[in-house]
Amino acid sequence: MVGMDVDAPFAEWSQDDARKQQNAERNELLQAPKTRPTRIVAMGGGTGLPMVLRGLARRATPKPGSPGVDITAVVAMSDDGGSSGRLRRLHGALPPGDIRNCLVALAGGKSALKDVFQYRFGGAKGLAGHAVGNLLIAALAELKGDFLEAVRLSGELLGAQGQVLPSTLASVQLVAQMHDDTEVVGERNICRAHGRVRRVSLSPRSPPPVDGLLEAIYSADLIAIGPGSLYSSVLPNLLVDGVAQALKETRALKVMVANLMTQPGETDGMNCLDHVQAVIEHVGPVLDAVLVNGRQPTEESIQRYARKGSFVVTAETRELLSSGVIPVQADLLKDGSKIRHDSRKVAACLLKMARSGL
Repeated sequence: MVGMDVDAPFAEWSQDDARKQQNAERNELLQAPKTRPTRIVAMGGGTGLPMVLRGLARRATPKPGSPGVDITAVVAMSDDGGSSGRLRRLHGALPPGDIRNCLVALAGGKSALKDVFQYRFGGAKGLAGHAVGNLLIAALAELKGDFLEAVRLSGELLGAQGQVLPSTLASVQLVAQMHDDTEVVGERNICRAHGRVRRVSLSPRSPPPVDGLLEAIYSADLIAIGPGSLYSSVLPNLLVDGVAQALKETRALKVMVANLMTQPGETDGMNCLDHVQAVIEHVGPVLDAVLVNGRQPTEESIQRYARKGSFVVTAETRELLSSGVIPVQADLLKDGSKIRHDSRKVAACLLKMARSGL
């Protein structure tokens, strides 16, 4: 009896304490972004993800009236071309190229090391074609025995305004099933195939997510997916084990940033709805909205791109709504002769959506 009298209050206290802890964690997660940094997870690769990050990095530091932005970049790890591919084949390294570009984008304009990280050696042999940042990340990974630690240390050197996570630490290859039923293995080979991709997968299938990735998704206010190469930069992140399920379960707003132009040999003839449906077909309904450019490029620019086989990605509001995704239209175009996203405009739209909703 004495034992029961002593244990019962302790058990009751433990349950109350656990409930208080859970409520504190829940309240912290639900706390309005106006009173804490807005948490944004940006997923992709190639040139699209760094564009988003450059805009967000400018808003990262808290200022009067603005709580700042907590940025997590999630990078696809299936790149096997160029310098990254050579490091993979010769040293068994994980591909550092897209990681490097994201770290540099998050460094903003303050780091003197940015130009060093991006410098590529010339010539035809040896170090030719390698970016210094790629070699540094690969060297740190060998030195520390930990690729994730190498990325973190590189971010510290650059003063990156956020963290960069590889989607997985598994050595993965991209596999594409083409419309003619052939199978192509390797990202660089898919780019060279110049055929319509039907579906992509990772080999090995469903590689484990890197530590911290799923937690970042669950605690985010907004998940930005893209822009970038649909099959080689965007989808590989979503095929990592647990990512699609986390996207379905998170309270975060999931926004796909629509591509401006089709990519020759990969998304020929695809409109915005086709891009959205490709995501749905691969991983299910993980998108809430799609951010679409509403400003038409100049006719001269359109014709110049058309000669290279690249065309404007059109978006029909009614079709997108019928697919269960809300289109949000804004001027996202960068001034100049090239048809590119403006990082400041994209970041402003994403932050407004994260803080105010749709």
